[in-house]
Amino acid sequence: MPYIQNALSFAIETILGLYLIAVTLRFVFQLCRVDFRNPISQMIVTVTNPPLKALRKIIPGLFGIDMASVVLILIVGTIKTSLLLTVSGYPTNLSGALVLTLGEVINTIIWTFLISILASAVLSWVAPRAHHPVISIVRDISDPVLRPFRRILPPMSGIDLSPLLALLALNLALKLVVHPLTDIGRQLIL
Repeated sequence: MPYIQNALSFAIETILGLYLIAVTLRFVFQLCRVDFRNPISQMIVTVTNPPLKALRKIIPGLFGIDMASVVLILIVGTIKTSLLLTVSGYPTNLSGALVLTLGEVINTIIWTFLISILASAVLSWVAPRAHHPVISIVRDISDPVLRPFRRILPPMSGIDLSPLLALLALNLALKLVVHPLTDIGRQLIL
């Protein structure tokens, strides 16, 4: 029986987890104003558009934030977490699943920023003028995050240390926001 449970957990985690990442990336792309003509952006839009079209008829945007994307993220994440809890034999607790989903989504967003900043820093040394769809997305995501840190810590002698400050702040957010949310969600479930 644990073989079936493991297989179901793997299938749920893979299918709904990948879709949750796609919807979260679409939200991040909208926040950072990533070029939607980019082939990678187009792929994300194509995958996430059907449910978002339906949700946008019901849920309006708020302060420039696509609330339909936020609601879709919460729906997909809560379904995924609830199904994983059910397969694992835990009682389904909607509030606990929602809090765990919120922690997972914030974790995904922070890691998207972390990876983009690291990749952007490495690319600035290795291929500063390269043009590739992935590179433009990396820069489009990292630049809005780095902008406030560049005001705090401007380049010194031609070296931009603002990525270090941004990475520090993002890691603190992981420890001060994501980890407590995850702990609260687990406590609500157990």
